Amino acid sequence: MDKETAIASVLRRLSVNTPLTEDDQRAMLMLPMKLERRGRNETILSTGDRPSTCSFVASGFLFGSKTVADGKRQIFAFHQPGDMPDLQSLFLNVIDHDLWTREESVLGFIPHEPLRHLLRSRPTVATALWRETLVDAARFREWICNIGQREGISRLAYLVLEVYIRWKAFEPTTGTTFRFPVSQMLLGEAIGMSTVHVNRMLQELRHDGLLEFEHGEVTIMNEQKLRELADFDPLYLHLDQEP
Repeated sequence: MDKETAIASVLRRLSVNTPLTEDDQRAMLMLPMKLERRGRNETILSTGDRPSTCSFVASGFLFGSKTVADGKRQIFAFHQPGDMPDLQSLFLNVIDHDLWTREESVLGFIPHEPLRHLLRSRPTVATALWRETLVDAARFREWICNIGQREGISRLAYLVLEVYIRWKAFEPTTGTTFRFPVSQMLLGEAIGMSTVHVNRMLQELRHDGLLEFEHGEVTIMNEQKLRELADFDPLYLHLDQEP
């Protein structure tokens, strides 16, 4: 994968919310960046790290997590191509969570200082990245509500719909099958449920004709009923473009 192809994933993701001019896109393409291929379940960042670069997902799938004292892990975000999962490291020196690959992935790494200079010189790019940070915060609020207040099967349905809606906005498609390369254990760590409960809920969702989950792919068979089950409102994803 070359540099232009890699950064194109970020430009498509940012353009969902904030239209970028050709000059803005050219400026991002000119940023110094290093592309690296990372393996499955590889640690990208750990709590306490002080990175000098911001990463972006060119291909693959990542997740963010925190681990408590007894070793239990809480997943709080899944990152798809185009995401910049550690953008906060531009202004927060120390990383307070862990970032992992779920599958073989290609990541880009942009040094902080050139990126800071770009934000000062290209206000539309700064706006786009600031919006991404605010949307991330909105997603975190929704995840707290999801885990704290919804029933287990609704939590799972909500999570699947979020990944699906974000993917569809980034890669418009008429199909309802999409990649979600996670195990039942990881799903449980994301919604605060045991693997046994996740397995039962997936079977129930399949039996009810709502979705199928198999070999890292999800097929949504009845999106309307799945939304009703999840009480899903995509407002928090803020997929409307700025005028």
